[in-house]
Formats: sequence, C-alpha cells, structure tokens
Amino acid sequence: MANEEKRSLTLRDVSEASGVSEMTVSRVLRNRGDVSNATRQRVLKAAKELGYVPNKIAGALASKRVNLVAVIIPSLSNMVFPEVLGGISQVLEETDLQPVVGVSDYRPEKEEKVLYEMLSWRPSGVIIAGLEHTEAARAMLNASGIPVVEIMDVDGKPVDAMVGISHRRAGREMANAILKAGYRRIGFLGTKMPLDHRARKRFEGFTEALAKNGVEIAQKEFYSGGSALAKGREMTAALLDRDPDLDFLYYSNDMIGAGGLLYLLEKGIDVPGQIGLAGFNGVELLQGLPRRLATMDSCRREIGIKAAEIIAAQARGEDTDMITELTPKISYGDTLKRR
Repeated sequence: MANEEKRSLTLRDVSEASGVSEMTVSRVLRNRGDVSNATRQRVLKAAKELGYVPNKIAGALASKRVNLVAVIIPSLSNMVFPEVLGGISQVLEETDLQPVVGVSDYRPEKEEKVLYEMLSWRPSGVIIAGLEHTEAARAMLNASGIPVVEIMDVDGKPVDAMVGISHRRAGREMANAILKAGYRRIGFLGTKMPLDHRARKRFEGFTEALAKNGVEIAQKEFYSGGSALAKGREMTAALLDRDPDLDFLYYSNDMIGAGGLLYLLEKGIDVPGQIGLAGFNGVELLQGLPRRLATMDSCRREIGIKAAEIIAAQARGEDTDMITELTPKISYGDTLKRR
C-alpha cells in the first residue's frame, strides 16, 4: 500500500540476500577484515540490488568522525564557485571523503548557522570561502579539532590553512596595467563591498595603486545582488550618462563587465580606443563574446584542488603546506591596450 510505513534496510537484509553472516556483510561494507573476493562480490551485488546504504553515522560513533568534508561557499549562481567545487570533487573522488555543500549567500549569520549544522555531523574537514567570519563561527572552526582550509583569499590570518590569491595584489596589478596603457579617467563598477570582502580588497588595492600615480577613481557605481549581464549594461549606461569623458571602466567581475562590453558595442563606441574595459575572474563565458574582455583569472579550480589535497593529506596523517598563494595573470583580451 502507498501509505504503508517504510522500513529501513539492515545488515540482516543483505545477509539473507547474499547468504553470508551479518558480521561478514559488515566487514565487506566497511572494507575491513579478511574476506574472499568471491564473497565480497556476492555481498556487494546483494547490497546494490537491494539499494542498501550503510549507516556511516552509526559507524562514526566510535571514530567520532564521518567521511564527509563540509564545503561552505557564498553562492552557487556565481559562475566562480562551481569550478571551485569541481576541483574539490576531482581530488576527493580518489579518497573515501565526500564533499557536502552549504551556501551562505554572503551573509555572515547564515554562514555561522550552516557551519554549526555541518559541524554537528562531525565531518573530517572543512573547506570554507573567505577569511572573514563571525566571532562565533571562528570559535567553532578553532574548536572543531579537524582540518580547516579557508579558500579564495590569502590577505589575512587563517584559522588553520588557507589557499587562494591576494586580491589586493590583483587590484594593484590591474591598476598598473591600466595606467601603463595610458588611461586616466577611470570608473569602477561593482557589488556593494561590506559583504563581498574579496571584491573590497581588490578595490582597495586598485585605488591604492592609482593614488600612488596621482590618479583617483573618477566615478563609481555599486549594486546589490548577483552578477548579471543586464546589470552590467544598466550600470555602464548610468556611469557614462554621468561622465561621458571616462576612458576606462573596471568591473568587479566578468559578468557585469560582459554586459558593459555588449552595451558599448551596441552604441558603436570604440573599445578599447575610446574606452577600455576590464573585469575579474576569467570565466569561460568571455570566450563567446564578440570581443574578449580583459580580465584576471582567479585560479578557482586550482584553489579547489589544492584545498582538497590539504584535507586529504591531513586525513592520512601527512604533513602539508598550510598556506598556498596562487598567482593570477592578466589576460589583456581585446579591451585593454598594451604598451
């Protein structure tokens, strides 16, 4: 009957289906003990046909850990983080560890709640985006007793390990490239900074490098919400309406930069002659645009790979580098002159 109460499968069900003892079934499913290959295959076949999934939480009561790695990121809609997850999965699929993902929506209080719930399952490690957390979240990470890798950023002090790029350095390098190309009336377009710490650090590095060369940001346009082509078009139009003499637009990410590029091309504006453009992240989408937007790769897949390697190495009891700074490079594309 449809409303009949469902019963969870047990070791006994697998034992009866395979014709071996429950103890032998347990040994096979935990990959422990001396069991012949023929018996092992018979047990695994029976478990698969039944749809049996071992209760690893129960098994973890003795070890105090489950083979899960908590991965906490700010967004799934942002094109950056799926590539980070791809790097993490690539490494962990070769181990007994399994990533479980939580999303914070760039909200510190939500990150704290997600972290609390994930740590309650006693994972074998934590990979978490950023270095800025609430006091309570930082206390939980410090007290967790498991490997913690903070990713995407190295401009700060980690709880345990960190893997990422220096966003301040990235901002400085882009500013220097723009100035070297001869641009001087520069506008900045990006997300509101308080919750996106990495964008804030890039902006700080960018403005510091400009200031050292006697240049100030001529115009700024900020927004809340996700990165979108339509938002980039809208912001670019608003900025140029206020100041038509701008000769360069620096976007905090590629998505709004791509929207700005499409708007300018539609208006027949000479890019990069009359106005130059640059974004950040190096997302694959840029390859499909009429012109290649200048950008800087954020090394996202490499970050995911290295973070997972640290977790896996520590799970095996091996020593590993605790701080890894990757070096992004500027891609000039078709929107930033080179001199």
